[in-house]
Amino acid sequence: MKSHHVVLLAIIILILNAGITLVLINQFQRYQSSGHGLFSAPDVPCDSTGTSRQNAITRAVAEVEPAVVSVNVIKTQIVRGRMGSPAFGFGFFDFFDFFGPMQRQVQSLGSGIIYDPQGFIITNAHVVQGATEIKVVLTDNREFDAELIGLDAELDVAKLRIKGNNLPFARLGDSEDIMVGEWSIALGNPYGYVMNDAKPTVSVGVISALGRNLDFGSSRHYNLIQTDTAINQGNSGGPLVNIHGEVIGINTLIISESGGNIGLGFAVPINAVKEQIAAM
Repeated sequence: MKSHHVVLLAIIILILNAGITLVLINQFQRYQSSGHGLFSAPDVPCDSTGTSRQNAITRAVAEVEPAVVSVNVIKTQIVRGRMGSPAFGFGFFDFFDFFGPMQRQVQSLGSGIIYDPQGFIITNAHVVQGATEIKVVLTDNREFDAELIGLDAELDVAKLRIKGNNLPFARLGDSEDIMVGEWSIALGNPYGYVMNDAKPTVSVGVISALGRNLDFGSSRHYNLIQTDTAINQGNSGGPLVNIHGEVIGINTLIISESGGNIGLGFAVPINAVKEQIAAM
């Protein structure tokens, strides 16, 4: 009798398994006929990957980037004629001093931002101060001679102008509407003059502090924006931008123990810049 029950239970289990299997096969066939597979990926538009990579930062960069320029400056330095080794004696150097100081030309590179369709540019005063020749290169490789309209050495701001057609320009924001901790984007184009296809460098960080005052003895800076955004070499005069694509400051200096771009970056608030360049 007991063996009879075991056989009956086994038959019932086999029948149930067969029924479940038939149901699963039927569901699988219906799923396949609907155009789907168990392992098929969901339909995705072909450009969705590129779209998903777009964000507020990339959009801000795309908006401002065309207006970031390379500023190439030729300056004349005065050097004394007294050159060489002391082994020649002081009479030897006095002979060269008889002809007076000599001049030599040096080249320096910086960045700037076009803020007006008429070709007005903001950069740092220390980039162009003492310049005998200023050339500006755009991201589309157009090159212009620039006129120095004015500068403020204390604020470290200068105003240039170039003359051209269809010039890109960036929007100036409101530096009073900045929050500590919000994203900041530093752009610069120091190598546009020496590279055939130069594009601005971009670095991203946050606003670290506002209203910073720096005293280096020989120079003082007041009410600066502090950022941990890396300010690369040659980015002086380039814009500090918010995620809306608005210029909120002009990059002016970095304090770095290594001498590189890792350190404390500082920018002149754009409201102070706007007030000063309007008076130039």
